[in-house]
Amino acid sequence: MTWVEQVTAARDAGAVFFDLLTAVDLEQEGFEIVLRLWDPEARTEHLLTTRCPREDARVPTLTGVFAGAAWHERAVADLFGITFDGHDTEPLLLPATFEGHPLRKDFVLAAREARPWPGAKDPGESDADLGDLAVPKRRRAKPLGAKDWAP
Repeated sequence: MTWVEQVTAARDAGAVFFDLLTAVDLEQEGFEIVLRLWDPEARTEHLLTTRCPREDARVPTLTGVFAGAAWHERAVADLFGITFDGHDTEPLLLPATFEGHPLRKDFVLAAREARPWPGAKDPGESDADLGDLAVPKRRRAKPLGAKDWAP
């Protein structure tokens, strides 16, 4: 059963509420397209997935089944670089001059390359690696109304 046939069958079975379409970068295994539909009568969720290779990331469009898929497909095309055959996915969230796809795991964060990241550290990083960028500890706050007692 193809991707469009699978989604059409779920819709015809009662999952008529289109909730979410997104993707997951599985690195060497390609991308997994994730679709969540709801059946309001049975109050159940239907989670449908399909995969596409990383080299030629493309799947058929679902806009013929759910018109609301158009916005989601444009966002996924923008952020992951996945092509939806049969749908002209013009940029939605990023400027036309933006290069790359920021939700791919191989996307390099320019800010991280220019200066060490001040937040959570990768394994092997420590405050000593940050040098002058190490964040000092916060002063402990006293409860409201507490007096300053000399030590």
